[in-house]
Parts: sequence; C-alpha cells; structure tokens
Amino acid sequence: MSLSTNQKLYARIAFLLLFGIANPAASAADDEPKRPNILLIYADDQSYKTISCYEANPSWVQTPNIDALARRGVRFHRAYLGAWCMPSRASILTGRLQHGIKTMRMVGKYPGSEYDPEQCPFIPAQMRKQGYQTAQIGKWHTGVDAGFGRDWDHQIVWNRPANPENAGNYFYDQVLSENGKQRRDAGYSTDNYTEWAVDYINEAGHSGEDPWFLWLCYGAVHGPTTPAERHKGLLDGKTTTPPTDILGPWPEKPSYLSNSAVWIRTSDGTLAMKKKNVPKSNFNVNDAGKSFNDWIEQMNECNMAIDEGVGRVMKALKDSGQLENTIVIYTADQGYGLGEHGFNQKVAPYDATIASPLIISQPGVIPAGAFCDQPVNAPDLMRYVCARAQVNIPWRTDGRDITSLVHTPTEVNWTQPMLFTHTGRKYGQDTMQVPVDKSLTEVGNVPWYAMLRSGKYKYVRTLCQGEPEELYDLDADPEELTNLAFNSQHHAMVKRLRQETQRQLAVSKAGFADAMPAVRPLDP
Repeated sequence: MSLSTNQKLYARIAFLLLFGIANPAASAADDEPKRPNILLIYADDQSYKTISCYEANPSWVQTPNIDALARRGVRFHRAYLGAWCMPSRASILTGRLQHGIKTMRMVGKYPGSEYDPEQCPFIPAQMRKQGYQTAQIGKWHTGVDAGFGRDWDHQIVWNRPANPENAGNYFYDQVLSENGKQRRDAGYSTDNYTEWAVDYINEAGHSGEDPWFLWLCYGAVHGPTTPAERHKGLLDGKTTTPPTDILGPWPEKPSYLSNSAVWIRTSDGTLAMKKKNVPKSNFNVNDAGKSFNDWIEQMNECNMAIDEGVGRVMKALKDSGQLENTIVIYTADQGYGLGEHGFNQKVAPYDATIASPLIISQPGVIPAGAFCDQPVNAPDLMRYVCARAQVNIPWRTDGRDITSLVHTPTEVNWTQPMLFTHTGRKYGQDTMQVPVDKSLTEVGNVPWYAMLRSGKYKYVRTLCQGEPEELYDLDADPEELTNLAFNSQHHAMVKRLRQETQRQLAVSKAGFADAMPAVRPLDP
C-alpha cells in the first residue's frame, strides 16, 4: 500500500524532527530513511521473575534467548500495559488507557466482547493505510471482530471471544481463524505460533516490499499453565524462597487483600494453594493443594517454550537479512503474582501482579545492553512504535514521548509521571462513574483504582469508600511491603501525587476524575 506524496513528506519531516538526523526542510525527493519492521512479542500472564535477566528470580531460572535480546537492546525496569488480558490488548490497539477506549464492552458468554470499529479504530488499520503490512498471530482477546482485512493483512488467531466454548484451550486443540476462515489445530500453541511467525518473517523478507508489523501473542504462561511435553519435569525438585508476605499480614493495605489470599500452610508445613470459591474451569490455575514450589516449577517449565520461540524468530530475522531493520519488542500483557501479598493472580496494583518485562532492541539504532529505570505504559509504547514507523494516529492517544528513554536511557533527566488505571470490565463511556455494586470488583475481586508512577514512588488510589491510599518507595522497598502513606514524613508527597493523579486523569478524559470515593484520612 503506497503513501501519497503529502503523506510521505509529512511522515519524513516528523521522523527527522524526532531523531534529528537530517535537515527537516529537505525535499521529499531525497532518499527517505528506511522505515523499520516491527516485531512485538507478547507473552501472557508473565511475571518478570520468570526471566533470568530480571531481578528477584530463582537462580535456576534460565531464559537465554530473552536474555540475549536484552543484551542487544534496552531492558526496562517495569512496564504497565494492563491489569488483565483484554484491557492490555485494547490499549496496545488504540493507544489509550482503559477508561478512554470507546465502545469496547463485555457482552454475552465470557469472554465475549464487542466494539464499534468506527468509534474505536485500531492502530494497525492506520499502519496499513500508511504503508505497512500488518499481521497478528496467536491469542486474540479484544472483541468478536478480529479485524482481518481492515486492521490486518494476515492473521492466524485463536479468537477467544468468538468461540467461548474453546476459550479455555490455551495450549492444545484450538479453534483458529486464518485470514477470516475457521479451522482447528491440535498442536501445542506456543510452538504453533512460533512456527507461523517464522513463516511470516521469511515470506516478508523474501518479498522485499513494504515494511511490516507483526504482533506475536503467545497464550503462555496463562493457566492452565501447561509446559510442552519436552519440558515437563525438567525443573523437578527446584525450590525457591517464598515471598515475605505470602501469608500476610498486609498492614495499611486495602481490605480486599484478605479476600484475595490463596495460600495456606498445610499440616506438614508446606505452602500450598487453598480452594477458592470460584467455579472450576479448564483454565483455572488455582488448584487446591498445589505446593508453592511445584507452582513455580510449572510456571517456569511452561516459559521454556516461549524462550525457545524468541530464539527461533530472532534466527529467522537474522537468516532473512532483516535483523538490522527490525525493532524487536518483548513484553507481556501484564505480570502475575507468585505469592506476593498472598496473590496467585493478576489485576492488583502491585508490581508483582501487573508489571510486565519490557525489552526493546534494534542493532545500531537502540543502545545494546542498556537499562532504563523509568516505567512505561501501553500508550507510551505504541506512541514510540508509531513514531519510528512514521505513522500518524489521527485521534487522541494517552502516550508520552519515550524516545529519549529508549535511545539515551542512561542520560535523560526524566520527570514525567506515568498514569495507569484499572476499571474492571468497563471501558470508555461505561467508566464515567465509579460503581458502588459488585461490578467494582468483577475482575479478580480487585476494586477499580488509579495508579501513578513518579520517579521511585508509586501512588495507588483504590476507588472504594474509605480505603487507604498507598505510597511505595520502589528503590527502598521493591516488594511493596511498607505503605508510606500514613507516615507523617510522607504526607506532603501523598498529597502531591494525589493531585497529580487527578490532573492526569482529567487530561486523559476520565469521567470519574472529579467524583472519586473519599479515601481514609491520613491523620487519625
């Protein structure tokens, strides 16, 4: 798909202004900078503690291919892309925070959902219009309409909303939509998705035409967290130290934590999952009696196929001659609690439960082996992708310009705070008011909240009447054990971040910004 002369000129001027590599007044007739391919690799429910180049993982965790990607690029300390699967993906597709995504809604049997593509356009459609081939492979969890022919030139997706009876088949026997036509595949999903991604990369490399954007969405390590047969049992007998507060107490934290805790000490002293009062399903990971060590082993055995997949797609890029002109991004839809604060789930506003790994790499363009201690959200990431792709998004997005964080991560003096919101299963106009009924806690029993990262501090406001505000110093307390909000020395910081959170909510058009439930007073 070709660009008009004006589109080419505007895109080139934007690119040159962004990276300062030439005179932006140069004519469109000059040789244009080559637009990069973009490979966005998305794991599912992946704790950063399952990746060996990140901190706080057991010493026996090994992810050599993901680590190699980090050595070739920038590793971010944290990314916050969504509180759970669907809003994370919706934010990637729209460039907006959950409360700003118009018409998206859950409907019918879970995970049924829908949206109006006229009012809720997706970024890949703009990429297609502005010269990119677009492809998506793997899990689709954002409306029955997967967008083939409008948003995507090529798709092989497991469309969960369109096939709720198959929605628990994360690893085997999936109903797939291949370029709009339904078929079934019995194979192991992680390996399938890798194989299809390699095929696409090789075919795109041979065509030598338009640049491409590929969103590779693994279903692993989401429950039922099933390792490939070749990996089962490889970590038997491995142990790890459980989180300090796996059994509590959780002082000065919101009251819902006591209802979300799933870990108990058994009669023989073993830490194990207790039975939860939830319907049994084939993608429920809360198996009563599973020990903490067995769960950590299972999670990491399941992750091995993802790491192998990263190695295979990187080899395909190199062998096809596309490595130097491809931005590779590795991340996950959100994190997943592995006992921290009593959790074995996502959604809650703690790094263990929602923070994703994030690695961005491109040889010769992005610094190798660098580290960035600033957080990034989904709109930030997509603003960067579109800037590098020279793709203009003709609607308001919520992203900050993180170019300096990616390209000069150790030199930039960064002061911009980062906003993140969780509004349950509600989006857009359905978030105008904070609910007072059970819909407030309809995902993971976690209420709605607004979270702000500012430097080393994290501020959380739970949107329930009378719940405490939370403030954590992530440098001194990375596991978020001590809520500083009620320490008088930090009251000024709490008030400043409270005001900044409300300001950021207003800027992002959150209808509930000026009508949030009252918090517990800081002073007794």
